[in-house]
Amino acid sequence: MRHEIDVDVCPGYPVSWQASALNTIMRSTVKPLSELLLRSGFSVLAASHIVGLAGKVPLRLPPHVTLVHDRVGACAGEWVRAGQGLDESKVLLYLHGGGYFVCSPATHRPITWRLSVATRRPVLAVDYRQGPAHTLAQSLDDAVAAYRCLLEKGYDPADILIAGDSAGGHLTLATLLALRDRGIELPAGAVCMSPWTDLSDTPRRANRLVDPMISAGRVDWLARRWTAGLDARDPLVSPVFGDYAGLPPLMLITGSTEVLRDEGRRVAERARAAGVPVTYEEWRRMPHVFPILADILPEARLVFQHIARFAAAAQRLREGDLLVRAAPEKDGPAGDPALETDSAAA
Repeated sequence: MRHEIDVDVCPGYPVSWQASALNTIMRSTVKPLSELLLRSGFSVLAASHIVGLAGKVPLRLPPHVTLVHDRVGACAGEWVRAGQGLDESKVLLYLHGGGYFVCSPATHRPITWRLSVATRRPVLAVDYRQGPAHTLAQSLDDAVAAYRCLLEKGYDPADILIAGDSAGGHLTLATLLALRDRGIELPAGAVCMSPWTDLSDTPRRANRLVDPMISAGRVDWLARRWTAGLDARDPLVSPVFGDYAGLPPLMLITGSTEVLRDEGRRVAERARAAGVPVTYEEWRRMPHVFPILADILPEARLVFQHIARFAAAAQRLREGDLLVRAAPEKDGPAGDPALETDSAAA
């Protein structure tokens, strides 16, 4: 089972005309706008309010998608259910992206409802606290509290997955590290889409000119803003420097031309070196967090099939590990050589 998810994947699908056109449009609009606007605290606050208002505009969802608003610890959240035959004993905890200052569960419904279909389970998307009013530590507190809430609701850690994109991918990794360090049983696996994992002063040289959407300079500016007064190489601040020993299987998805691509690669390398099974997928010429564009890009629709395979394999691996650990206690006295041989064979 492990070999199914400890792989590097560069999907060979031809780049669609939709992706080529979108990259061209974003290169001439989104990227220069971010260069212009993200230069002051006022602009960050203004962007936060504008995107917040946009998130209140109802997006058209398929008829099979249902939303239920809920409280998750001290913050709001929403349950997203889509498709048929969901296993209500399982759950996926979703942490949205947005640079830690914009977006919400509402803006990321194109991802969350598809994750519900792909993993055949409800998705709980958390509206965690963000800047500029709140700190990275408060965002992390909310994510850990949301996971604890799921445990309190009776979910088994083996039946929980965590996923996030961009800053939410950063928060996903930081949450896993924090849970492990606090001695809390970890989920079955995690999926990070275009994760932002390095908030230190490490130069971003890769893809500075070819990323169609994100300016490396603005990423560096935001990183300095959110880490002021912090140790930027603390793994909870920059998970790329983390020790991944003991973490569950990870899936890292990125585009080949992203300015954040190498941060995902570095996490994959560190996690594998620590013995963690990692699926690393690098999609040709896909923009930042391309799964959110599944209404437009055929590649974005395909990636959810890959996530479905990873989720199923991670679940099987976790269940197999639990069976192996339980076998000596269940089937006979501890220390029985025959049982040890059977367990090793399993």
